[in-house]
Amino acid sequence: MVRPRKRRMVDFEHNIRHFKPSGIGLKDLEEVNITIDELECLRLSYLENMKQDAAACKMQIHQSTFQRTLRKALEKISDALVNGKAIRIEGGNYSMPGRDGTGPTGSGPVGGHGQGRGRGGFGGQNVQGAGRGGFPQNCRCPSCGNTQPHQPGVPCSQVKCLKCGSPMVRA
Repeated sequence: MVRPRKRRMVDFEHNIRHFKPSGIGLKDLEEVNITIDELECLRLSYLENMKQDAAACKMQIHQSTFQRTLRKALEKISDALVNGKAIRIEGGNYSMPGRDGTGPTGSGPVGGHGQGRGRGGFGGQNVQGAGRGGFPQNCRCPSCGNTQPHQPGVPCSQVKCLKCGSPMVRA
């Protein structure tokens, strides 16, 4: 029997989900998929300048798992840059505190730990987009203040306000 994969803690809501070479349509490009937890390894290692053991502790995984995940992400990004492929950021096996980029102080049950989308599913979220604790997720318009329910798997920044057409933000 295979040991189940451990969820990785991700402390930051990554809103940008695609990168591509300029001048070429996305439909004409091969894509490389970077998971949310792989992106978090890159962020902690290279932007936060954390050592692997500290970053692994923060993600609640073993240092060797962190190292393998980081290497895998670097290989994928290298492939995309060298071979002119698009990069899609989605999926992975992770939990996200608060689900709003607030990190471990975010509101929610079990010490503020919400659940990520995981591998192709919605990680325990119900249809209304509520996390484990039943707190509804909403997108808010910064221009007019209108709110609407968050669609799981779709960043609020890609949703247009129904009243004024401005890009939404997470409420």
